[in-house]
Order: sequence, then C-alpha cells, then structure tokens
Amino acid sequence: MKLQRCALALAAVGLLGAAVASTPAAATGQADPNKYLSKQSAGSLSAKAAGPCLSAVGVPTAAGTMQEIDATPATPPRSDIYETFPFVGTRADATWYFAANASQTQFYYYGLLLQGGNLYRHTTYLPTAEEKPPVPTFKKVGSGWTSFKSIATSNYSVGTPRHAYLYGLNANNSLYRYAIVGAGFKALGPIPGFRGFKAMTVISETATYDTLLMTTTTGALWTAHIPIAAGAKPVMKLIRSSGFAQYESLVAQSCGTRGGTLLVAADHDTQTANQYALSHANGTATAVTSYGKIPGVFNGVTHVSLTTHYDQLVGE
Repeated sequence: MKLQRCALALAAVGLLGAAVASTPAAATGQADPNKYLSKQSAGSLSAKAAGPCLSAVGVPTAAGTMQEIDATPATPPRSDIYETFPFVGTRADATWYFAANASQTQFYYYGLLLQGGNLYRHTTYLPTAEEKPPVPTFKKVGSGWTSFKSIATSNYSVGTPRHAYLYGLNANNSLYRYAIVGAGFKALGPIPGFRGFKAMTVISETATYDTLLMTTTTGALWTAHIPIAAGAKPVMKLIRSSGFAQYESLVAQSCGTRGGTLLVAADHDTQTANQYALSHANGTATAVTSYGKIPGVFNGVTHVSLTTHYDQLVGE
C-alpha cells in the first residue's frame, strides 16, 4: 500500500470556532518535536512512499487531542508513535484525507466529525515550513446528529462517475447515506436492518458500489455491499461469527495488488488495538490473519484512517 505519511501536528483550539493558537504544543519526548509532517507528504501528491504496507491511524480524543500511530505488520506489529497535539473534542470522526490545491502550493487534511448533535467539516492546513504547526479550521454543516453513533465516508475520485458519501449508523437501527455534493449534503434516506451493529469503516469505493466492514455487539464481522444505484438494497455477507465483540472502532487501508486490507480494531475500554490482514472480502471464505496487539495507547473516541484524497479502497 502506497500511503502518504504525515505526522499530524494540530494547532491548539478549544471549542469549535475558537481562535487557533499560533505556537506548537509542548514536546512530550519525541526526538524532533518541531517536525510536524514528513517531507514526502508536504512535497507532492505524486511522490508516494514505496515502503511496505502499513496502517496509518489517527487517534482523536474527547479531550481535544490528535495523534498519529503507524502500525507495520509483524508478529507483534511494529509502531511509530507521533506527538500528541491539541485539536478539538469530538465524539465521532470520519477519515482524514490529505490533498492539495491545483497548483500544489497548499496542502491540507479534510474530514467530518461530530461534536454533540452537530456535524462539522474540518480543513487542517499544513504550512510548508516544518517548524510551523498546521492550522485547523471548522465549519458547521449540519445539526440533528445526536442519535448517530458512528460515521464513515467514501471517496471515489479516480474514475467516473465520481462520488463521495457520508454514512451514519443511527441508534434507531438504520444506516443513513448522504451524497456529499460540493459543500452540501443530499439525504438519500435510511437503510433499515442494522440492529446490533456498532463499529464500521469503508473497505471499498468504486464507481458502482461502496463496501462497509462492520462489527456487531455479539462480535460478528460483516461486509455491507451498498450499490450506488438509488433504491438498491445492500448485500450483507458474514465474514466471522465471533471474535470482534471488544472493538468499538475500525480503521481499514488497502494493501497489495489483490484487494487485501489492513485492519486496525481498537478496544476503547482497554485503550488497545490489534492489527489484522484480510484477503479480498468474500464472506466466510475471507482469510483473516491476526498480527496481535499494536504498541501504543489507543484512547480515541473513534480511530480514523489517515490517507490521501486519491488512494482508493478496493477490499471487496
């Protein structure tokens, strides 16, 4: 998997809309606390790392901090743990996408988050100077999200027809889908039948469908194949009937050329996470390899993928 890796350093903010601090957070022991992102991520979207597959995980906390933990498959996994920086308190977060403007003179992350019953979009601008912290900005884009317990986004941008969707898992046992159109959202209605599901992440995004990987409170692992066509019903496939009950959040990133997925599953009660490798998803025929516990503290309210706008998921 070719990922653009970036050590996330976020300027200090309080509540959404508060002023952004202009000084970096205090160091907590990293060798180079003033380095906020890799040169590769800041240089060019086309200059991608050619190293091994890894899981780049963002750890946003209720206390308003953000941290990146990268996990490389091994037994046990190896991890690179970056500094913790102030961000903003959230209760649910979706994927962070790294992108650039047309002239590649401005680099930034963007994504969606929930704070209370409100939906916000963040754009976190990355200065070209490594010693200067990124500048996060926030815009409220919706209300009425109190009953949603998890959110995830898809982003198919390498072919046509392009699409971007926001998925929301509601306490009423339905999955809601919204088309992201420019700065707005178009509600596409609820999809019933998701009683007992609690964690989800996107593992495929194509011109004709998205696939969610989901867990249940009883520990089952499922895929939900959701066609793009309006009114089409999802196709549910059981991968494993047990073994995943302890996990409250999932982070998936593509690995290899055969549709494999690296999965990080986080247990919020113990603040730990395990790394898995999944073959191309195909119901119970899916191969699932456990690498074990990842070194690090996974104390996020959710855990999110740190990827780029142009890296597509092909796990099913």
